[in-house]
Amino acid sequence: MALNDVAIRKASPRDKAYKLYDEAGLFIQVTPTGGKWWRFKYRYQGKEKLLSLGTYPDVSLAQARERRDETRKLLAQDIDPGENRKAVKQSKQSNAANSFEVLSREWTTLHMADKSESHQQRTLRRLEVYLFPWIGSKPIADITAPEILDCIRRIQNQNKLETAHRTLQSAGQVFRYAVQTGRADRDVTADLKGALPSPTVTHMASFVEPKQVAELLRAIDGFTGTFTVQTALRLAPLFFVRPGELRTAKWADIDLEAGEWRYRVSKTKTDHLVPLSSQAIALLKDLHPVSGHGEFVFMGGHDPKKPMSEAAINAALKRMGYDTKTQITGHGFRAMARTLLHERLNIDPHIIEHQLAHKVPDALGSAYNRTKFIEQRKEMMQAWADYLDELKAGAKVINFKGAA
Repeated sequence: MALNDVAIRKASPRDKAYKLYDEAGLFIQVTPTGGKWWRFKYRYQGKEKLLSLGTYPDVSLAQARERRDETRKLLAQDIDPGENRKAVKQSKQSNAANSFEVLSREWTTLHMADKSESHQQRTLRRLEVYLFPWIGSKPIADITAPEILDCIRRIQNQNKLETAHRTLQSAGQVFRYAVQTGRADRDVTADLKGALPSPTVTHMASFVEPKQVAELLRAIDGFTGTFTVQTALRLAPLFFVRPGELRTAKWADIDLEAGEWRYRVSKTKTDHLVPLSSQAIALLKDLHPVSGHGEFVFMGGHDPKKPMSEAAINAALKRMGYDTKTQITGHGFRAMARTLLHERLNIDPHIIEHQLAHKVPDALGSAYNRTKFIEQRKEMMQAWADYLDELKAGAKVINFKGAA
């Protein structure tokens, strides 16, 4: 006789578990604690088996019968419902382990370990904001190029073309990592080549006129922020390194006696050497009592284990009244030095490019070498510091020709 909801609700627990049968192998088992479990009894290849179909009342009588009927259809196809359930569960677990989000985080941890922490965070944040909500949970092998393009178009439609390109590039790197680890057959982002218009190339804001530079240097001297940030501002034009390299400079890499700063360039994966002018050495010696007990030259607040904030230089320039989009930015000190060293001090561009740590092969095809032109670079860095001092003081500057 078939069950009904009234009979199920009235079924009270007993000292031992007992069963109330429905039809076609379906029954409900009532436990001594009051639990009511749906079970389906079936035979497969001569063996009697049981399959759990949930608990009452979470699974109603009608729902239990639907699940039973679906299971009977599998049996009609000579499929063991129990084994099928295990296979489906394993497939779901495998899909979850090979989802785009899981692979993305794995790739970020393993393949971006040599990148700066800020770069890792920016890259992962783009994936979290623009891709994970739509394709993060999908098995990476099942994701198609049109699905990725839909996500990228959303970014483009927000007038963030450069971000769209960077996000697509990161997605491609994740796919190639999946291919390398056997969890995808190919990088489907390769099919999206040309799908986005090329971004407009913009150059970092910078001053390249001596009068502007002189005013900037005098403004830096009048900056009323922290001593750490003021020293970083004074050293930025002297070093003209990338902002991230400046803020994460470490005392262990600086030899004040030899007048050298040696470090690994994260962008080009090359070792670099910055000859220190006498002015730079004096500034570093003044700062050493403040942060010399810690790891970083420009300490973040009072924490000796953290470097100065990524936004500190640009924030200081803004406080001084400069527009970091149209006038000067932390990265703009590089363009300033490149232009004035060549145009005003007549320095050979090859020497300048080596000091900028650019990977520019020479006429013989030799790659960047941190010690190439080192004597000329030492002379250039001191002449550059002297030139900046003279600009700041308002003196007439004589062109430097020694390293031309």
